[in-house]
Amino acid sequence: MTPTDIALLILGGLSSGLLAGLLGIGGGVLMVPLLLLLGFTIDQATATSLLAILVTASTGSWQNWHMGYLQPRQVLWLAAPAAILVIAGTETGSLMTDIQRQVGFGCLLLANLYLVSIKKKAVAQTPQKPAQLNPTTARLVTGGTAGFMAGLFGVGGGVIMVPLQILLLGTGIKDAVRNSLGVIVITSLIACIHNLVKGDIVPLAGLIMGLGGLVGAQISTRFLPKLPEQIISVLFRLLLCILATYIFWQALST
Repeated sequence: MTPTDIALLILGGLSSGLLAGLLGIGGGVLMVPLLLLLGFTIDQATATSLLAILVTASTGSWQNWHMGYLQPRQVLWLAAPAAILVIAGTETGSLMTDIQRQVGFGCLLLANLYLVSIKKKAVAQTPQKPAQLNPTTARLVTGGTAGFMAGLFGVGGGVIMVPLQILLLGTGIKDAVRNSLGVIVITSLIACIHNLVKGDIVPLAGLIMGLGGLVGAQISTRFLPKLPEQIISVLFRLLLCILATYIFWQALST
């Protein structure tokens, strides 16, 4: 790798770390396109991204635990179904074309934007707690969907898990972000082991991005408690719009 490649990897990791701490997403939506730009195959890009996500999410979760904000029980409830289905998502993704995966991911981002909007309207229109699924069922649906999509699209899964926690479990956005980051540690670890056996991970690139993400996660998790939930909500929805636009543009350009 050239010095320019290394600098881009560090910058990509730093950006993903900032997103991980503030919005509870692994950052794969940024790292996968960057790795593709640097000449990695789609399988290498998704697998290497998950290695960097593992480093970034672990750092952010450790910081949340150190500050007393991590909820281990909630994380484990969500992580159990996610861990089971992340491998299924990985294998399903290998059967799809690049365009199919890009269009599917773009649609998923727009769907999540709609889900968050529904939740916001429901809370604004009624003073009581909105009707929800049975908590166990809601956790299974939330964790399982996030795990499957994480394996399918090579992302941490937080971009799915955060809005589903808000909608199905009535979780506040800050707690949803922190829970999501904890689950990402478990799902990305399992996916990394699976991809390592397949030989798709490029360890050096993943570790370089992960170290950049380590710094970003430390910065953003320290700022999260100081930010109003309204700001975090707006940032999350804005990110979904930007990413969906980019993914659809990338699919049309292929």
